[in-house]
Amino acid sequence: VRVERSEDQLSVGEGSSAAEVSSRAELTTAVLNLVRQGVEQGTVRLMDYRGDVESDLAGACLEVAQEDPLGAYAVESIKYDYVRVISHYEANIYITYRRTQEQVAAIAKVTGSSAIRTELRAALAEFRGEVVLQISYFNEDEEYIRELARQAYYETPVAALGEPGIAVTLYPDQATGYRRIVEIRLAYSRPADELRRLSVELATAAETLTGALTAYSEGDESLRAAYNALRGTATYIPALSENQGEAANTAWHALVAGEADSEGMALAFALLCQRQGRECMVVRGTLDGLPHFWNIIRLENGEYRHVDASRADGFALSDAQLLSQGYAWDREDSNIPLCGEQPAVQTEEQTETDVFVENKN
Repeated sequence: VRVERSEDQLSVGEGSSAAEVSSRAELTTAVLNLVRQGVEQGTVRLMDYRGDVESDLAGACLEVAQEDPLGAYAVESIKYDYVRVISHYEANIYITYRRTQEQVAAIAKVTGSSAIRTELRAALAEFRGEVVLQISYFNEDEEYIRELARQAYYETPVAALGEPGIAVTLYPDQATGYRRIVEIRLAYSRPADELRRLSVELATAAETLTGALTAYSEGDESLRAAYNALRGTATYIPALSENQGEAANTAWHALVAGEADSEGMALAFALLCQRQGRECMVVRGTLDGLPHFWNIIRLENGEYRHVDASRADGFALSDAQLLSQGYAWDREDSNIPLCGEQPAVQTEEQTETDVFVENKN
């Protein structure tokens, strides 16, 4: 007598991979596990099941497909059938996906705004068109994610070569639970290969410029030197209105093309500060009611000051000084630090740095 296993029949013996469940909660978990594994057809065994098999199967499949973040993101549909086998039920689950396993595997798990911005900065630096995040303890909306993407853009000046269009989709779309999958699509105005080339040109220009400032790499003198070097390299031009041609609003325009508006000057200064390992952020606001960009730096003594590289007297200014000169910004934004009321004192060494940089340029 020879006995062989039939490949087209359900395996029910010892060692079977079929999940065994006895409650609705366990049934839902079993279906979700099939989705996590990317299984297109799986078996669930209902042992000593006291619930309504038909109703619970329908509910579990619907819950996974529509209410679980991964199911809502990856699954197109879930179908099922079941049979009674002596003392238990065996359900066959059929899953159709709208995402590949590569897309599912690429989902990054994060918690908190800082981690979200970190993932976005990495995507922007590589000019990727999509970022998918599984976020824990998330109770925000699409605009919250779009704002974090804008922040990440200005925190990545070497790749800030034109702010991309940002489309955000939440899974599930209704606010349920504390976990959500967030799909962020980034639409760039130029091909990725061209953006990478421009980014390399920009990085080279920034490295060359900061390399000339190594003698002033300690203390606040390095910040003043970078400010003067930028002003000696780039000419400030007012922001172009629509229909006046391409905007000069990137660090590439400042450090490679040699002229930029306030946004380009602010991004260029932020890049030079990053090259020196100094804390610097780009601020979006207005000057005399018109959109304007500048920076905030952190000094050696821990205080913060404004820097506007579009003007000759724009280094190390306080909040009061900017407000008196027609600047305005979101002063309720907790991400923007307060800048001291007293202007930073320019040391003798800083004055020597200014002369050196101006003469060099």
